[in-house]
Amino acid sequence: MAENHAARLCEQIIRSDFGPLTGTVASVLLARGRLSLPHVIRYSGLKARTVRAAILILVQHNVLWHAPSDEEGEMLEMNMEECLYRVRYGQYVWQAEELYGKAGADIVQLILDHGKLRPPDIMNQLTKQASVKDPSVYAQALHKLVEGSYLKPSTLLSHVSPLDKRIKYEAEEKAKISGFPTAKQLREAKELAEARLKREEEEAEKIGMKRKAKDQGKHKPSKRGKLMDEDVVDDEVHFRVNCEKFNIHIRNKIIENTARERYNEYAGLVMRAALKATEVKQLYVADVRSDPTSLADISLRLGEDLSLADGFVHSSQKKPSHMTMLKDFVGILASADNPTPVGQASSFLSLNGTKVQVEFAIIRNRLRRRVIEAVTRERFGDDAVRIVKLLLDTGKMEEKLISKVGMMAPKDVRPLLTALSAESLVSVTEIAKSADRNPARMFFLWYVDLQKACTVQLGNLYKTLYNIGSRRQAEQEEAGVKAVLEKRQRSDVSQDEERFLTRNEREILAAWEKKREKLTVLEMRTEEAVFILRDFGSILAIDDE
Repeated sequence: MAENHAARLCEQIIRSDFGPLTGTVASVLLARGRLSLPHVIRYSGLKARTVRAAILILVQHNVLWHAPSDEEGEMLEMNMEECLYRVRYGQYVWQAEELYGKAGADIVQLILDHGKLRPPDIMNQLTKQASVKDPSVYAQALHKLVEGSYLKPSTLLSHVSPLDKRIKYEAEEKAKISGFPTAKQLREAKELAEARLKREEEEAEKIGMKRKAKDQGKHKPSKRGKLMDEDVVDDEVHFRVNCEKFNIHIRNKIIENTARERYNEYAGLVMRAALKATEVKQLYVADVRSDPTSLADISLRLGEDLSLADGFVHSSQKKPSHMTMLKDFVGILASADNPTPVGQASSFLSLNGTKVQVEFAIIRNRLRRRVIEAVTRERFGDDAVRIVKLLLDTGKMEEKLISKVGMMAPKDVRPLLTALSAESLVSVTEIAKSADRNPARMFFLWYVDLQKACTVQLGNLYKTLYNIGSRRQAEQEEAGVKAVLEKRQRSDVSQDEERFLTRNEREILAAWEKKREKLTVLEMRTEEAVFILRDFGSILAIDDE
């Protein structure tokens, strides 16, 4: 069900960004899966030339995989994950501006508009702008973006589905096994294939930079001058935006806001400093925990002018030192006062001596539970949330025991369990007392299958995003709004709207912008829930890791 809603959302995104013809080609691939070019032409009903142009557009923007096949030639397959990332492109540009200024934002915006570009093409496009005074600013920003892995090279391997490569590598490893393979050998073959795939990806990302000799001498470079190697951006490589790196910033911002909501502003600042201390080494959103860092490094990220003592209520007038306050905040975030499993499950950090680590897996599981509980409260009320929390904390329970431990009437528990089961928020398992499996002689135990609940709710969130996009399109296509928007696009009107737009037209425009702002806020909130359920680590991850 989640895949169906995701496919509809992808089709809407492609149709909105690239037009109806490209959207038709994408809808065929999304509905029918992997196809060859003749099959796409046949099922779409479009001319071959149009289909080829649409496929080139999708490949250029990294939303279509194409791989050779021995049986049917080149096969085409939609990259749904990359397509769904397009909803966050505005956040990526904003993050680039926060990190590297206006020049970094312009580079990221340009690459997002074109899919992938070579450095000379990037510089030619940007230097044509009349506002540019010093082109070297863009060269420096481009170097920082590539060096920080915010831009990654686009290679032949990046256009092949990772699943195809994984299957191929596993088959090659299994072919090396003589005789009937054991379970251990199959597991080792799978691990070797995963390691090979990861190694290829790491090697492919290294080609974006190249070493160049730099002469440090001034008068006699042949004798006294020293040749030093420096990293420069390779002009022959096509670069694309690394969405994974930008998603790390989104994840860290969610964690910072969560710590701030739970404790106070100063706890959020300490959490941000702990994340900033290891941000350079954070490469994947699905990491279990961060690299170790020290309290001194966290203190350096906070700055000397910040007074952490304001985050506590002191009984005496004498305020403790900055490092003492930092240790107290780290202890609170690490739940040092509650070493039980419940306390560890509510922690943000782990403290081992003087080393501090951010526990991404623990935070991820807690945020997912919060999303499930929020959905339950919105649809079924507080009593349903009590049942879900009880089952999440305890495990499998019978209906009578749920009523007893939850202190609820049996007549209220049964309909709530039925409604929650219909939405896959709770599940039921059967234990037979006898071999005939008579329902009258069976135990029915209720529990929360977190993987199933997250998958179903993820599909509902995709459906919500699709409805938001449809609503925005419908509001924009309304006759009065459409006429005013078309009029505002004229060059003379855009320069002086107060003069060329009537009062009624300005009121229509203000009402439309207000509606668009509300829809955008709703879309961002929904996208944050999607990020927690989908991108913040795999749904298949074990809660106890």
